[in-house]
Amino acid sequence: MAQPGNKPVFAPWNDPHQKPLIQFKNVTKRFGDFVAIDDLTLDIYAKEFFALLGPSGCGKTTLMRMLAGFENVTRGEILLDGQDIARVPPNKRAVNMMFQSYALFPHLSVANNIAFGLKRSSMPKEKIPARVEEMLRLVHLEQFANRKPHQISGGQRQRVALARSLAKAPKLLLLDEPLGALDKKLRQDTQFELMDIQEKTGTTFVIVTHDQEEAMTVASRVAVMDNGRMIQVDTPDRIYETPNSVYVADFIGDVNLIKGRIESSGGDNYTIQWAEGQAPITAAGPQGLTSGTSCHFAIRPEKVAISAEKPTDRSNALQGKILDIAYLGNVSTYHVELANGQIIKAQVANNRRISRRDMTWDDNVWVSFTDTAGLVLLK
Repeated sequence: MAQPGNKPVFAPWNDPHQKPLIQFKNVTKRFGDFVAIDDLTLDIYAKEFFALLGPSGCGKTTLMRMLAGFENVTRGEILLDGQDIARVPPNKRAVNMMFQSYALFPHLSVANNIAFGLKRSSMPKEKIPARVEEMLRLVHLEQFANRKPHQISGGQRQRVALARSLAKAPKLLLLDEPLGALDKKLRQDTQFELMDIQEKTGTTFVIVTHDQEEAMTVASRVAVMDNGRMIQVDTPDRIYETPNSVYVADFIGDVNLIKGRIESSGGDNYTIQWAEGQAPITAAGPQGLTSGTSCHFAIRPEKVAISAEKPTDRSNALQGKILDIAYLGNVSTYHVELANGQIIKAQVANNRRISRRDMTWDDNVWVSFTDTAGLVLLK
């Protein structure tokens, strides 16, 4: 429960009394012999900003198209607010979809683009101008109402498409790679605008993206997909800090993966034998793992320290040689080759205006980390 004065935590998926807005129940979608979605069950809640994340061909766009009504379910059910929508045509669903191309009408003004769907709805004609004005204020485009799409920037066209999609107040808005056409800086700024608009309207957003940073920034929860299956569904921080598999750890962000086997255990603490002649790694993992179990040790580069001298205050210290250095402005990433050829990445914040490099290429160094900095993964 939130303390007085604190913003309440939005987590309806943790409340057994909350009913999902969208329910996928054992949904399978086949295209001939190809299984695009494989017996998928998933709940999405009202007012969520939910991200479907995965590589090309993982099934995320097929999932969205089934929600929109552009693809039929081969087996299973999709419920929207408790109603099976399998036989509800796309134009009758309380769902709208915003495409990557924006699909604006070039001959219509910004205001008329937003009004287009309203004029074909049951909304009384006299109420349409006020609704268009409301949408223009929402996306901060009031002064551009009479311009044509080619007279505004890419980011502004994206906001026009968003306003048009929200004008009919759908229960659910589907966004298919909505920021893919924008440059990196504008995409980052627009991510926060999307979050602000979603919170103001209270509309449930489902976004399809292959951009990890985008999904981690905007979403209340992220579903990492592969081969038509949900590999992990969780909040961005848990997806990053506690991935449930090597696939998720490797797909989200940057990670060091060391293959080994459990040598001994004590509760949820383990020693991992990973290379002949090297000291074992001590790490945390799920309880009940037995000696001899094959595993991967996963640790993020920012949790790995690098030093010229062997540290005495860390559980794990491995010696190696600097193979490469990537200077990225705010951080530097060191690629360190260990004695067995394993490459470990260590990330160091450049917190001075001009960062002095005490360590450089081919230097012998130590990489170190605590026993709780990484995870033992079995799959």
